[in-house]
Amino acid sequence: MDVILLERIAKLGQMGDQVRVRDGYARNFLLPQGKALRATESNRKRFEADRVQLEARNLERKSDAEQVAVKLDGQSFVVVRQAGETGQLYGSVSTRDLAEILDTAGFKVSRNQIALTQPIKTIGLHQVAVALHPDVETSVTVNVARSEDEAERQARGEDLTSPEIDEPEDVEAGSEDSAEGGDETGQADPVTETAEEEPAIESEATEPTQ
Repeated sequence: MDVILLERIAKLGQMGDQVRVRDGYARNFLLPQGKALRATESNRKRFEADRVQLEARNLERKSDAEQVAVKLDGQSFVVVRQAGETGQLYGSVSTRDLAEILDTAGFKVSRNQIALTQPIKTIGLHQVAVALHPDVETSVTVNVARSEDEAERQARGEDLTSPEIDEPEDVEAGSEDSAEGGDETGQADPVTETAEEEPAIESEATEPTQ
């Protein structure tokens, strides 16, 4: 479908450009969101007549987005989810989840403005871009953890995605065992062994007295 863009769309075009897009993308996003018009002669005339107003509205939206970006940039948001020992989530964190979290924090951001290529599936600190306006983008940190305590530890720089490794046994205890059973090779003390193997000295027999 050919459409006329009413604002700049990343990787698509500038305001006023006529571009060809997939029908589903146009019907489900561009047209209902007021970001484009069907490319017809009447809509082209309509766009030219409203162009000044559209540009003024775009500047106003850009200014509002810049103010929000200043407050949002660098913010960190904690998301508590269940996960295994290796940090793999029993589920995922989607753009819908992030939009709700930002909304709870007082930032009106739609899921379409969150630039997440695929859902988050592991615990850790994730940098996520937020496109508040075609010309205004910022980023936030999403701290996904199994608990609030783990989130604090991750924020301090700890890596919780690997299972803990058991500590080696006490070397001194091993040395004591070796001392009791012999040297490190498992052989008995040669001095003791020699002493045990030394034959007893037999006394000379005494002839009986006539």
